[in-house]
Order: sequence, then C-alpha cells, then structure tokens
Amino acid sequence: MKTLTLYGFFLILAFATLGSCKEDQKKVVKTEPITFTKEGELTIYKAESDSIIVKYDIEIAESDYETQTGLMYRESMELDKGMFFIFPDVLFHSFYMKNTKIPLDLIFIDEELRIASYKENAQPMDETGLSSEVPVQYVLELNAGQRKKYALEVGDRIAFIRM
Repeated sequence: MKTLTLYGFFLILAFATLGSCKEDQKKVVKTEPITFTKEGELTIYKAESDSIIVKYDIEIAESDYETQTGLMYRESMELDKGMFFIFPDVLFHSFYMKNTKIPLDLIFIDEELRIASYKENAQPMDETGLSSEVPVQYVLELNAGQRKKYALEVGDRIAFIRM
C-alpha cells in the first residue's frame, strides 16, 4: 500500500511538472521595437566642388555597447537617417551583419572626415566580415543603395554636429 501511494505521488508530480512546462511554452515575450533617436546631423560634400550632396539625421554609436550592436534588431530605417560610429582611434575596422535585419551601405571615413572606402549592399544576417580596408575613425551606416544613389566616392567629405 505504501509503494502504491508513493508511486501515485510521483505520478501526480510528473503530470504537474509536464503541465507547467506546457504553460511556460505558451508565454510570449513582447519586446518594444528599437526606434531611431536623432542625436545629430551629418552632411556629405562632393570632393571637387565642395557642394552638398546629401544630409542625414544620425544616431551616434560611441560606447562599446553601441558600436557592438549598431543597427541590430531594427526592422527598418528611414532613407534620410543613418547610424554614425565614432571610434577613439584610427584603426582598421570590420563590421558584420549579425542580427541586422536591413541591407546597408557602410561608408568608412578617415580622421580627416573624408570617405576612405565603402561596402555596398551588406546583406541582412550575413556574418561575413566587412573590412574598412584602410585605417578609419568613423563609419556611417545607411540604407543599401544610398552610396550609388548619391554617387558617394572616396575623397568626398563629411561634417557632423551633435544635437
């Protein structure tokens, strides 16, 4: 009789545990979408004429956390917006698209605020390294196609202000 009661106890405990596991699986974690926060403005000028090519509202990535996450987990970004990375030193920098859901153009900018190189149409979720190929201090991430649309070239210059 004692064995049957103990067996029954374990059987009830097993069903209770399985039941609670099913409830845990039904829970949905809702997260707020990450939205753009305007922290500055950036203007790009043509190298030869010094005329304005285009202006963007920018979000600035400067801390280790900000530069490591960048535009990850964002569903979209308006065409007149971009993320501007500011690094403390002039180095070769490499980016990848892990957890990044939107295709991007990466504009690598040297310490003199001139476009030094670029990578076009970086594909979402691709973990292939995208190197600056030369030492740079800044990187501008834009929606894919912006480099071509505005014919941005190596040598074009940028200026930015913080808000």
